[in-house]
Amino acid sequence: VQLVESGGGLVQPGGSLRLSCAPSEFTFDYYVIAWFRQAPGKEREGVSCLSGSDGTTYYADSVKGRFTISSSFAGSTTTLQMNSLKPEDTAVYYCAAGVIDISQYGLGSAIYGMEYWGRGALVTVSS
Repeated sequence: VQLVESGGGLVQPGGSLRLSCAPSEFTFDYYVIAWFRQAPGKEREGVSCLSGSDGTTYYADSVKGRFTISSSFAGSTTTLQMNSLKPEDTAVYYCAAGVIDISQYGLGSAIYGMEYWGRGALVTVSS
């Protein structure tokens, strides 16, 4: 089972990028799909997640109002739209999926419930 990420790249501050994540052998229907990021020298942190069962979304305070997570109707692809990017958004972004009760975990602890991970996509925000 693999999570295949696409998107990422280099963008100027204030610009936008879109990351996508698709599972190779299942659909996201009953999973929580999350995006994490890890900047150099820092711990991996939760950015956003979406419950495949009811569509509830969660965002880190640092990205609220700028990032949007969504999933295709068929639950085959999850997208993270990133707008108004800042240099501090520079990191490797990872897609992950797990069957957890996100209301109990919260975004901050969701990392401990993830079963599948993508390889990561580098996002660099720089002028």
